[in-house]
Amino acid sequence: MTPCRKKNLVAAGYLEDSVGFGAIGNSKGLFGYDPSTSANFSITVRTADGLGSGYAIRDVNDVTKLSTKAATEVAMQKALISVNARALEPGKYTVILEPAAAVDLLSNMVRNFDARSADEGRSFLSKKGGETRLGEKLFDERVNIYSDPTNLEIPGSPYSGSDGRPQTKMSWIENGAIKSMYASRYWSQAKGVADIPAPSGFIMAGGTQSLAEIIKDTEKGILVTRFWYIRAVDPPTLLYTGLTRDGTFYIENGVIKYPVKNFRLNESPVIMLNNLEAMGVPQRIGGNLIPPLKIRDFTFSSLSDAI
Repeated sequence: MTPCRKKNLVAAGYLEDSVGFGAIGNSKGLFGYDPSTSANFSITVRTADGLGSGYAIRDVNDVTKLSTKAATEVAMQKALISVNARALEPGKYTVILEPAAAVDLLSNMVRNFDARSADEGRSFLSKKGGETRLGEKLFDERVNIYSDPTNLEIPGSPYSGSDGRPQTKMSWIENGAIKSMYASRYWSQAKGVADIPAPSGFIMAGGTQSLAEIIKDTEKGILVTRFWYIRAVDPPTLLYTGLTRDGTFYIENGVIKYPVKNFRLNESPVIMLNNLEAMGVPQRIGGNLIPPLKIRDFTFSSLSDAI
């Protein structure tokens, strides 16, 4: 916290380091064992007057890859440059979502890849007449989302923790089309659908640009550090609301011009992934690999006085 005090900043955060294992077994001969490690760091930095706020998070399974100093410096810089935020009119904007922002909407979407909900008409993957959208192209063709428990960046359990079914590499969205849905053992047996457990983490394939390069290529837009208080508005369309937080900035001609007041969003990840303009290098966050995303026509419905 010394670097923050030197700049008259107030900081709070967490550093969690864990080593453990999970195991499962039953009288039918099932046995599974899964050792794991993780190191998670998050920090919020605010100016002494409370008018500027910055945030950074790092999530690794190998502690040698963690630099708390680098993360803290990012949060400090955002806090310092987010004071005197200007108000912009709500509306549709080109946005750059940092991975910490993008993961909230994407995680909510992946959690809705449930075959039973789709079959019963309760999902964005449902169709009239009891059919589903499995195989349909619903997103930009550059969108590819998959899970892989053997991925070295986000290694996962080789089995489902709830029932011991094996976890294998699975494609959920392929070239913008719905490739797979997960199902409980009961539902797969009752309905004859694919016996696929839900993923423990997912990967969205990205591009080769850094966040800085995406900003540089943006004529006008808004940089969003993260969202909070995400809530469902309309489950059948995956419409969500929430607020920006801890550093929201206006971009013009490839540079950050000034901070802006926080917005309330009203957006669906389905629409968002159809308005995709660019993707950066994926970053591990929350046990997932998520790229920064540049999205056009992202909907901000109102302003927020929160910092």
